[in-house]
Amino acid sequence: MKKLTLLFVLLVVITSCKEKTETPTVNYEEQNLDVTTSIYPEDITKVFDAHGGLDNWKQMRTLEFSMEKPDGLEITTTDLRERYSLIEMPKHTIGFDGESVWMKSKDKTAYEGNPKFYYNLMFYFYAMPFILADDGIKYTDAEPLVFEGKSYPGIKISYEAGVGESPDDEYVMYYDSETNKMTWLAYTVTYFSKEKSKEWHFINYSGWQDVEGLLMPKTLTWYNVENNLPTTKKNDVEFSHVMMTTDKMSLKMYMMPDDAEVVQ
Repeated sequence: MKKLTLLFVLLVVITSCKEKTETPTVNYEEQNLDVTTSIYPEDITKVFDAHGGLDNWKQMRTLEFSMEKPDGLEITTTDLRERYSLIEMPKHTIGFDGESVWMKSKDKTAYEGNPKFYYNLMFYFYAMPFILADDGIKYTDAEPLVFEGKSYPGIKISYEAGVGESPDDEYVMYYDSETNKMTWLAYTVTYFSKEKSKEWHFINYSGWQDVEGLLMPKTLTWYNVENNLPTTKKNDVEFSHVMMTTDKMSLKMYMMPDDAEVVQ
């Protein structure tokens, strides 16, 4: 009888231990594993790494840069997570508060351009290649770009339906196979036509500057295009006074002031 009782107790203990056994969870931070490698294609991950790493980029909260324009300095500030935007120009200010694009004129000078098209345009070009890690992006291989005898591998970027103002825009990011640094960007514009375009534009990323451990553009060069291929230099855009920080700016700076108007 005692033996049967002892056997019953052992069975209960063993069964209880089995029921409490759980599948161990993986702590990626403790193991120092880069989980982004399973999210993005290997080729574009190499480019992110060559520019300082996507993990470093995602820690940043605010980006600011300046461009010298004919009428003075243009300063762009962007919240990297919420994508609030503020562009301060000598005669105008353009902002995006998360819902509306607004504009304030400092005198009666008319703004030459489309504020709703422009408010994040230069930020998008400047934030390459890291902006290509945004949600809703699809990656496919592209034919290499051959320029002046050198071949640059390409990654084509397209967007899922409903992503952004112009989901039909397409991009091809070309990189140097030796350094893995981004070298060219080809892009189409569909904002005005709302239809897919077969006309490609090209920007050469020729200079980089270290900003908080990230390689960010110093000079962008637009090229003339023939047969959808870059030919000769068209114009340069220089970026200065670049600031990047993990600090979040006050949301008030992006909000529309009383004397501004919503852009329709």
